[in-house]
Amino acid sequence: MTLTIWVDDWQIQCCGQSFAPGDVVSWTLLEVDPEDYADVIGSERADEIDFREEHHGQGEGHATASLEVVSIVEVHCRYGVPPGAVEKVNSPVPGTTVLVPVREADGWVKARPDVSFAGYLVKARRATDRPEGAAARSNEGADGTRCRT
Repeated sequence: MTLTIWVDDWQIQCCGQSFAPGDVVSWTLLEVDPEDYADVIGSERADEIDFREEHHGQGEGHATASLEVVSIVEVHCRYGVPPGAVEKVNSPVPGTTVLVPVREADGWVKARPDVSFAGYLVKARRATDRPEGAAARSNEGADGTRCRT
């Protein structure tokens, strides 16, 4: 069974480690409210997200999961001030999503016209669900440290 996991742009840019399909990663997964992602990727895709990756303290008390990355998609969208908004705060503009399948995620992406990078949709399966004989590669540093801010 595969899981769909949201990885925020800033999480990986801050101190996340790059990953690619076939890599085994150790992530703290938190449940999501699909509504939080609907404007970025549309309601239908948002409903497919099972978890979000967290490594900046909000995951305290949650166990890490060992996952094999199956596929990665960059998510881009346009940001703007919603019509009639009282506060002049940029928000995702619904219907502007651009999805780009990629071979590796490192947080730094090719600029796309009229949209900004928002994060990654990652398909993964629990490492215990890997087909027998599949290679395991860990994304954790040799010293096992994780970012805490």
